[in-house]
Amino acid sequence: MFEEADNFADIFRGGLPYYLLLTLPILILCSSNPVLASSEFAVHRMTQFDLNGVSFGCRSSALTLEARSLYSWKTARHCIVARLQDMTIDGLKEIRQKAGGLVLLLPQDVASMSGEEKDHINLLEQAMMAEAISIPVYFSVYNPELENIIDDITRSTSVTNRQNHQNNRAGGESALSEIFNFISANGYQVVISGASHAANKNGKIPIIQGELAPYKQPKKSAEVNLEQSSKVPSIVIATHLNTFGLYNEYPLNVDAAVLMALADIFSKLHNMTNAIPKYRLLFLLSESGQILNFQGIKKWLDENNQLQNIEFVLCLDTITEAFAQVEESNTLYLHVSKPPKESTPLSNFFKYLKIIGLKYYNITIEGVHKKINLADKVLAWEHERFSIKRLPAFTLSALSSAKSPTRNTIFKRNETDILQHAAINAKIIAETLSTYIYSSTVLNATEGEVYEILSGEMQINSSLIKTYLNMRSALHNNDLKNGFEKYLQNIKIIYDKPEGRDPDFMLYEGHNANLNIYRVKPAIFDLFLTIGICCYLTSIYFSIQLFSLLYAMICNALPRSSSTDFMNNSHSDRQKFKSN
Repeated sequence: MFEEADNFADIFRGGLPYYLLLTLPILILCSSNPVLASSEFAVHRMTQFDLNGVSFGCRSSALTLEARSLYSWKTARHCIVARLQDMTIDGLKEIRQKAGGLVLLLPQDVASMSGEEKDHINLLEQAMMAEAISIPVYFSVYNPELENIIDDITRSTSVTNRQNHQNNRAGGESALSEIFNFISANGYQVVISGASHAANKNGKIPIIQGELAPYKQPKKSAEVNLEQSSKVPSIVIATHLNTFGLYNEYPLNVDAAVLMALADIFSKLHNMTNAIPKYRLLFLLSESGQILNFQGIKKWLDENNQLQNIEFVLCLDTITEAFAQVEESNTLYLHVSKPPKESTPLSNFFKYLKIIGLKYYNITIEGVHKKINLADKVLAWEHERFSIKRLPAFTLSALSSAKSPTRNTIFKRNETDILQHAAINAKIIAETLSTYIYSSTVLNATEGEVYEILSGEMQINSSLIKTYLNMRSALHNNDLKNGFEKYLQNIKIIYDKPEGRDPDFMLYEGHNANLNIYRVKPAIFDLFLTIGICCYLTSIYFSIQLFSLLYAMICNALPRSSSTDFMNNSHSDRQKFKSN
């Protein structure tokens, strides 16, 4: 290249642009990497279901958008990535209408939060489940890496807002400063893969039942058994298993665990020859609570419309609160649709319950009367399904209102407190049932003359409650069915399936997915880089084309002697270079 150059300017006209063009891509690669990092997280899509033709939960799943914080998103092209506890109900309403997606990081330890923070999370959880949300909504269990990403997004937003505020006070530099802030900032791209929201038309709700009869297992035909069962007084103990909540996570299932503990206790009594009760105890467990409007119980009642001699139906619903401390949980509420008349089985049971609760654990039992509102889309309590069929029924709960935000929450306190509280309430219920079943006369509530029946080996087994505390659906494993077969007889399982044309309920698939977050430069950085490259190439091009003119201008600007020496030196340098 240098040998073929006649003068110094030919060097630039010949090979130097090639070197520049070869060096330019290297400089571009070194200056910025469009994807600096990539992270992957397991996430859960928000629950989606239909109930009586009304849609609830998240209605979409696809997500490929730019990540923004709660304070910087503006359009449907943005996906908000934030902590659940930072969300507000008003902010949720705005995001639901205008944003493109929402990814929420769940708290690390809800139990350690203050009471105000717990109430806020429960109210937010209730608001999200109240109606349909058209945008994709995903939840991630606590992950430090995702929390760092949220902090980075929020920090960048805070710095930008603060600088914009300072520049606005200064005057004319605000626009330029904002451009430089956008250029220097880092962005994130959110991509969800592996999710869908197809209707699960094969979904079904199992309802399992078992009984303890006041006679030994029949050696004759089943018809004789059914005939005997219809003649004896019956007590139904019913509850439901919560199989999903805000997302595909099992909420607190203490009610089902207490039901299994009661089945264990009374099965032991049933096996004692001198202690067989003169009642038929029917245990009933469905897998649909208030979220699905107690569809399982509705199906069971339709299949058993000839029920006779039912003294009362005891329903268990949130027998222990998700967050209440044991020392604070000193009240149980007996919810009825119609106040019981004096000397009725329900009234007598209520008297025993109040006496035993105060005597053993200083637990106050309060009655709550609420009429059934058939105009409501969802019934308040499970006993209302039985009351509609004119069966005497009530619900025992630790909640004073069916609208309590902690009723269907997926968040809960530590397991030790839950077990302790559940064991106390199970003891009260078991003692009350035993006293009612084995007492020949009804005691006066003011006398308080009750005696402990269940002691020693007949006490409530806390380990058994712990075993069934995290009980799963009968559709997933056989723990539930095996438990019923272990303690009860005449086990029967029926299923409630959505109808073809106008289903009462519909469940959807696509619960689990993968969240990929890519760290990228903003779009304005690409524009800035493009402009910079164009300016660079333009300057090089004109420098080469106008080099002779520039060379002449430099020579004319120098003194004559200096110019001559400069040209001689240049000529001698070229001769030496050629000779070499």
